[in-house]
Amino acid sequence: MTKYKVLITGEILPSALAAIEEQCEVRQWQKSAPPRVEELAKWLEDAEGLFVTGNIAVNETLLAAAPKVRVIAQSSVGYDNIDIKACTSRKIPFANTPGVLVEATADLAFGLLLSAARRIHEGWDWVRTGKWQEGQLPLGVDLYNKTVGIVGMGAIGSAVARRAQASGMKVIYNNRHPRPDQEQLKTEYRTLSELLTTADFIVVLTPLTPESRGMFGAKEFAQMKPAAYFINAARGGVVDTQALYKALSDKQIAYAALDVTDPEPLPADHPLLKLPNILVVPHIGSATTETRNRMAMLAAENLLLGLAGKPLVTCVNSEVNYR
Repeated sequence: MTKYKVLITGEILPSALAAIEEQCEVRQWQKSAPPRVEELAKWLEDAEGLFVTGNIAVNETLLAAAPKVRVIAQSSVGYDNIDIKACTSRKIPFANTPGVLVEATADLAFGLLLSAARRIHEGWDWVRTGKWQEGQLPLGVDLYNKTVGIVGMGAIGSAVARRAQASGMKVIYNNRHPRPDQEQLKTEYRTLSELLTTADFIVVLTPLTPESRGMFGAKEFAQMKPAAYFINAARGGVVDTQALYKALSDKQIAYAALDVTDPEPLPADHPLLKLPNILVVPHIGSATTETRNRMAMLAAENLLLGLAGKPLVTCVNSEVNYR
C-alpha cells in the first residue's frame, strides 16, 4: 500500500506518531528551534499532510511551498499561528483540538487564581531559602464572598465558573453577547468596563484575534480595583505587556498570575520577572499526561481522515471540510 507523505513540524507524543506511521511516510523536524520555511522546503514540496506542533507560522509563504498539502492538523485549541484564510483559499481543511483540554485548562486557570490569592509559591520560596523563621510572609486574601470576572465565557470559562462557585465566589462574565444559559450557570453578564471595575479577580480566557489583541492595556488596568488580581490563561497577545508591568510596579493592581506571555517565552532578564507581585508559569494549561495524549490523538485522527478525503472531526474552516 502506498503511504501518504506527512510532515511533522516538531515534537509529538509516541502514541500519535505510531498511529500516523501506520498509514504515512513521516518526516519530522526534531531540532529544538522552530524550523524556517526554507529549511523545510524539500519536505514541503512532497507533503500531503501537515501536523503542526511547535511555534511555526502556517502562512502564505509556507503554503506556497507545499502545493500537495490537503489537510493540516494542530494539537492545540488556539491557532493564531495559522492563516485560516490562506488555508481556505487553497481548500485545505484545518483542524485544532477543542474540547479535550477544557477541564485541564480550567484547573490551571483556577489554580493560578488560588496560588496568587494565597501566595502559595512565595510561601514555598520562604521555606526553601531558609526564611521561615525570619518574619511574616505577606498575607493572602480570601476567595469566599469575592467576585471573579471571567472574560471569555466559553467551555473553559464555564468550567472555571464551577470551580469558583465551589469556593463561594460570585461569578460575572463578559462575552461578545450574553449567554442564553447564564441563569443555569449562575453567572451574570457585564460589559467589560463594568466587569473590570467590579471584579476582585479577573480571569482572561478569550481567544487571540485581531479584535482581542492588546485588549488589556493601560486604560483597562486603570479601571481595575487596586486590590484586583489579574489572571491570563488565554494568549499572551491579549495583554499589553508593558502596560501590565506598569500597573503592577505602580500598584495599580495587586497581582498578576500568567500562564501565557508576550513575548513567549519571556527573556530571563525581562523586567516583569523581577516584580514581587507576579507569578508566571510556562504555558502549561493543557500540560497533563491525559490531556496532551487526547489532544495528540485527536490531531492525528483529523490528519488521517483528511488524507483519506473524509470529514475532519474538528474543522475550523468547515466550508472546505471534506464531505
